[in-house]
Amino acid sequence: MSDRVLPIAAEGWGFILVPLVLAGLVAWAGWMKAALGLAVVAAFMAFFFRDPERAAPSVPRAILAPADGKVTAVRAALDDPFVGPASQAVSIFLSPLDVHVNRSPLAGLVVGVEHRPGAKLAAYRAEASEQNERTTIAIQGDGARVIVRQIAGVLARRIVCRVQPGDRLASGQRFGLIKFGSRTDLIVPAGARLQVKVGDRVRGGETVLGVLP
Repeated sequence: MSDRVLPIAAEGWGFILVPLVLAGLVAWAGWMKAALGLAVVAAFMAFFFRDPERAAPSVPRAILAPADGKVTAVRAALDDPFVGPASQAVSIFLSPLDVHVNRSPLAGLVVGVEHRPGAKLAAYRAEASEQNERTTIAIQGDGARVIVRQIAGVLARRIVCRVQPGDRLASGQRFGLIKFGSRTDLIVPAGARLQVKVGDRVRGGETVLGVLP
């Protein structure tokens, strides 16, 4: 059980409080329509940065969704230097209405974190994986290695990664978020049995994307 008063990601409070305080000042000055507009902005920011509690399912060797959103691609990767040859990739597109907190797909040790600047292409485009700004997190689980890639989209302005090499993550544990529309890719071993298809809606830390052999 979380001891947080409100289920809001810490990085969102500045986006919420600034328009809320401005709304109060503008209302005090008598500009009610402007105050209402600022209050609406604050309410949307609170909605966007929501961070609900999630319970990881008790499924042996499960690979969980690292993000909320819609599955836009399920494919075989050519060769990933960390996961191995013929590895598989699942792409999840997050709209501005989805929860944007990212969660670990399995329990393991963070063995690598790499941030690369890049373009701001639409996150649903295939080339966004390699051309857009992105942060790659490599996780070594029990007998399996996976990669989670946070990819900025057209509206995304900052990728937040809270972990570094040497950190240990529980299955479904929060490790970061992407501010506004974005995409999250998950790369898993070739032997993993994927259970999702293009068009499926998934929930980070709850939906089982596949099972390790």
